[in-house]
Amino acid sequence: MSDWSSLSSVRLDGKTAIVTGATSGIGMEAALMLGRMGAHVVVAGRREQQGRAVVARILSESRNASTAFERLDLSSLANVADFAARIGAAYPAIDILVNNAGVLAVPMRTLTQDGFELQIGTNYLAHFALTGRLLPNLLRAKGARVVNISSISHKAVRLSLDDMHAATRYRPWTAYAESKLAMLTFALELQRRSARAGWGVLGMAAHPGLAATEITTAGPGVGMKREPLNQRVMTFCLPYIGQSAAAGALPTVIAAAAPDLPGGSYIGPRGLLEWRGRVGLAKISGAARDETIGAELWRLSEEFTGVRFGDA
Repeated sequence: MSDWSSLSSVRLDGKTAIVTGATSGIGMEAALMLGRMGAHVVVAGRREQQGRAVVARILSESRNASTAFERLDLSSLANVADFAARIGAAYPAIDILVNNAGVLAVPMRTLTQDGFELQIGTNYLAHFALTGRLLPNLLRAKGARVVNISSISHKAVRLSLDDMHAATRYRPWTAYAESKLAMLTFALELQRRSARAGWGVLGMAAHPGLAATEITTAGPGVGMKREPLNQRVMTFCLPYIGQSAAAGALPTVIAAAAPDLPGGSYIGPRGLLEWRGRVGLAKISGAARDETIGAELWRLSEEFTGVRFGDA
């Protein structure tokens, strides 16, 4: 296996990278790293002030840097479509799409603007729709990569394809884990379909291990007047048992930029329980590898979002 501890020799000059959820945490750190490597980075997120601060950091840290902020709200498919139309017109060829943004362990069943359970809708279905809408631009780039952010929690569940929106049962952490299993399953199915169709687009995935980021607040407190106990515990413990956001972003950047990676690679820390440590190929559950499940998830995702990759 290659030593990916340093990507200092990799340059992305002339390439365009889009990172969702890039206003903080893993997404922000990945955007900063890709900017240092010479890519034009589109910082995508809901919070304009924070997004423009990330843009300013990229410009200050990287010589001849090129970057822009674009607002994206993944809880709305209409907003995803509008974002994709703007980005698609502005950037004819897109080299890297990092599907990173997400929410975690929302305590009560909450719906997106389109009636999807919030975690499967925001973390997965919106990214499926975004990738499909940007596929023509990805096809124009040579060896474009789509990097889906998954989680070690994906190994604890199987997809409930007959109840993806948790209408009959809702458990916060199960819903989160299923959304991350969906992201990994999507990456592998995208790679299979790209190989069959000759798209030349690489379906990749990564996970950050346990990283101390703001995602511990992007979900557990939704709809509640005060921070729940699990949120306070996570916020306190993660800096001690996990790793920094910058370390957590390294697998993402490796999946996006390492030159010797084949499509379908899943990158993450390889230390104890994959929480932290040296980065390499991570473990993929049998559920994520199941091609029958992958095909059915794809079909349902097209049905829910109205986005069909064959229309590209």
